Amino acid sequence: MNTRYGTQFASWQEIHDYFNLLGPAQNVRARYNIAPTQDAPVIRLNEDGRRELSMLRWGLIPFWAKDEKIGYRTINARSETVAEKPSFREAYKKRRCLIPATGFYEWQKTPDGKVPYHIVPLDELWAFAGLWERWEKGDEPLETFTILTTEAAQSIEQIHPRMPTILEPADYDAWLELDTGKDDLAQLAGKQFPDARMRAYPVSTRVNTPKNDDAELIKEMGAA
Repeated sequence: MNTRYGTQFASWQEIHDYFNLLGPAQNVRARYNIAPTQDAPVIRLNEDGRRELSMLRWGLIPFWAKDEKIGYRTINARSETVAEKPSFREAYKKRRCLIPATGFYEWQKTPDGKVPYHIVPLDELWAFAGLWERWEKGDEPLETFTILTTEAAQSIEQIHPRMPTILEPADYDAWLELDTGKDDLAQLAGKQFPDARMRAYPVSTRVNTPKNDDAELIKEMGAA
């Protein structure tokens, strides 16, 4: 069961300062409805071991894949199985990343249909645990990413049983560095973010259409 990415409207400077990035300013535009196969900012280590920001496509394409269509099925990686799944296990070992976010969307099933919710942090930016991969079998090399998911926190499990794995700033180095042990990685991959530091509220069903990507999408609607 997939979980959605959602929003990233922090500025380049905010991301740069919060994640202590290397490199010149980039054009990171505000996004309110990031959809699979679209580009989004990803933070990873460069060859010198410094954090840098790159724009990668959402939907991981394993290096061994015959074509890029597999990316539609790999937008998420379950934390419980990511170390064994063929699509993710090599990236999990060698190519981990952080995905900056200002929120994510989930849909709650109701008798009147699915109601979208925007789940947001109360005190800071978020970094989802992610994996990235480089695929070289197309006309040009293509770099893609996936978002790890874990069991939903108690406050939102009635909306959706899964949520992105959200890492704390103290976890960033361990997640990005190659020498982190298996047990520590598994603990990070399945980490749950505290209920008290996030909020969920209903939003317009306009978010159901990927072409809609504006600030109106995150306005709170009446109680569902």
